[in-house]
Amino acid sequence: MSTTIVTGGAGFIGCNFVRHLLDHTEERVVVVDKLTYAGNLESLAGVADHPRYAFVQADIADRDAVRGLFAEHSPSTVVNFAAETHVDRSIDDPGAFVQTNVSGTFELLEAARVHLRERPPLDGEFRLLHVSTDEVYGTLGPEGAFSETTPYAPNSPYAASKGGADPLVRAYHETYGLPVLLTNCSNNYGPYQYPEKLIPLMILNAVEGRALPIYGDGSNVRDWLFVEDHCEGILLALRKGGAGEKYNIGGGSERTNLQVVDALCAILDEELPASENPALAERGLATYAALKSFVPDRPGHDRRYAIDATKARTELGWSPAHDFEGGLRATVRWYLENRQWCDAVQAGTYERERLGL
Repeated sequence: MSTTIVTGGAGFIGCNFVRHLLDHTEERVVVVDKLTYAGNLESLAGVADHPRYAFVQADIADRDAVRGLFAEHSPSTVVNFAAETHVDRSIDDPGAFVQTNVSGTFELLEAARVHLRERPPLDGEFRLLHVSTDEVYGTLGPEGAFSETTPYAPNSPYAASKGGADPLVRAYHETYGLPVLLTNCSNNYGPYQYPEKLIPLMILNAVEGRALPIYGDGSNVRDWLFVEDHCEGILLALRKGGAGEKYNIGGGSERTNLQVVDALCAILDEELPASENPALAERGLATYAALKSFVPDRPGHDRRYAIDATKARTELGWSPAHDFEGGLRATVRWYLENRQWCDAVQAGTYERERLGL
């Protein structure tokens, strides 16, 4: 049985990918996570007793810990989700983003290089896939989309830290022949996303009758990708992608932030009618949309992202299975049905306050 190490596997996309691997492969899955505020074992509930699952608490920037992982588990595949990801937090504390996103990626690459030199797999197969973001490309005007050849132009400390790691991944292939792959995704949404991000923040605030803060004029555009579709794209890249290749994975669902909030309010009005929500009644509000509040924009807020996923479609045979409306409704239902998870992961760490001021 071959082994896949999933770093950041207790985070949002990582925990969904762990489930995807266990459901769709015969791999032994070793989850590695530092368990910061956004990485929580609550997100891996239901898989802890799986016979092909193991968990290791470790920091990917810890050289000894990472090399020990390779020595102990001798992986055939490594998928790196471990990252600090929230743009607002990167404005407050950019150093943490450089440490994990750049230094941590470097330590993974070095550990893989040393491991393959000293203990090459018997079948000759090894893959390291680094998961990155479309934010490395910067901002778009009203037309066009990011392709795999779009120059990097990051505008936030988060984007810059991811943009610093991506060329390292490429360089380890070009210089050392390390069999790596790189994926750059658009904005993910779905179950288990930490409530600092737009969609879960708006759902939970709305249910509690709290303000729905929308940055600027709400016209910033993002390309939304349901997390399960992203997981399938990553698995296809591992199976079909060529070493050294880079794939953009996007949902093809551009929406302004205001459109997203309006869609959430409409779904909530159907799933949990405002007229039956005591939190809104206390404020004398008849609809969730009445909670919308425009607030000062954050610094360096990119205007528009859009992904051209042609290469992933043609070379990997990937396409998203969920449209935005269906994925969003499934997401709303998940958060309404999993308030215990929401309370547990936020307890003592986050009150949904504004960050990045």
